[in-house]
Amino acid sequence: MRADAARNLDAVLQTGARLLARDPGTSIAAIAVAAGVDRRTVYRRFKTREALMAAVHAAKLDACEKVVAEARLTEAPVMVALHRYAEGIITVSRRWPVDVQQVQDETAAARLYRLIEQLDAFMARAVREGVIRPGLPDRWARSLLVHLTNVASHEMPELTTAQGADMVVQSLITGLGPA
Repeated sequence: MRADAARNLDAVLQTGARLLARDPGTSIAAIAVAAGVDRRTVYRRFKTREALMAAVHAAKLDACEKVVAEARLTEAPVMVALHRYAEGIITVSRRWPVDVQQVQDETAAARLYRLIEQLDAFMARAVREGVIRPGLPDRWARSLLVHLTNVASHEMPELTTAQGADMVVQSLITGLGPA
């Protein structure tokens, strides 16, 4: 792909993520205008808004998978991995503000499910290593982690990603730390 075509695609995907997160009914034409490209450019690549949304979801899932890999959830010390994950996901969520829970195709849903499984396994590891107290309902710690990163990402834009990650980790551990 030519450099200008890659830039245009990235602009369309990021603009689409931002606008579709606010209003799922946003037209492709409106996304093209906001991205600074001709609508024909967008329509050549994406025949429908749903196809564009699927590409945005795929881009966000790609970025989330990279964050999970770089956080090293299975081998890094729990607190280090937790902070890396939070900081990375805040960055991804701000760049791609769409909700991947809304994925429509089976492939994307399977990718999301694998990410959730990895987070659940990481939280189980955090319990085994005494970072999070045992006896909490299944999925509680992971659900809270996801919620806290969403709050830091979207409701606290004044926080840097590092500050947001600090707040996420502190809130999670203080609220769920050993009794």
